[in-house]
Amino acid sequence: MSERSRQIVEAAVCLVEEGGTEALTMRALAERLGIRAPSLYKHFPDKAAVEAEVIALAMRDLARALEAAKDELEALAGAYRAYALAHPHLYRLMSAGPLPRERLPDGLEERAALPVVRAMGGERVAARAVWAFAHGMVMLELDGRFPPGADLDGAWRAGVAAFSRT
Repeated sequence: MSERSRQIVEAAVCLVEEGGTEALTMRALAERLGIRAPSLYKHFPDKAAVEAEVIALAMRDLARALEAAKDELEALAGAYRAYALAHPHLYRLMSAGPLPRERLPDGLEERAALPVVRAMGGERVAARAVWAFAHGMVMLELDGRFPPGADLDGAWRAGVAAFSRT
């Protein structure tokens, strides 16, 4: 990736972090960089390609956070939740709608999943169930769907404990 392409992706990340996925437009991106929108197309064929690069960056960051958790399920759940709550807009871009797998670097999705797979003893089906629990909890928390005063930490511990017994 060229230096200018990196700058474009960094600016796109900032737009998403500040204003959500709807803030990422080619026009807003060009304005952020102080260039004209057509210039972006010299580096990326379309907005979807920019989004894919932002998703790849977010997935790498999440993978690093999960790798640092040392394959212990409670630590992995905590790292996943912490990443999502710290970067809600990037998390939504990365996890809502179909994943543009054909545009992501080879092995990145596997890298992000591997810590949970290892924590579940290599059982990919169980790892997917853990991911579904964690994703559902995070989305409900981000969307403010729990009642005021709900013990979310306790709900996380209960969910992780349920998976730890399997």
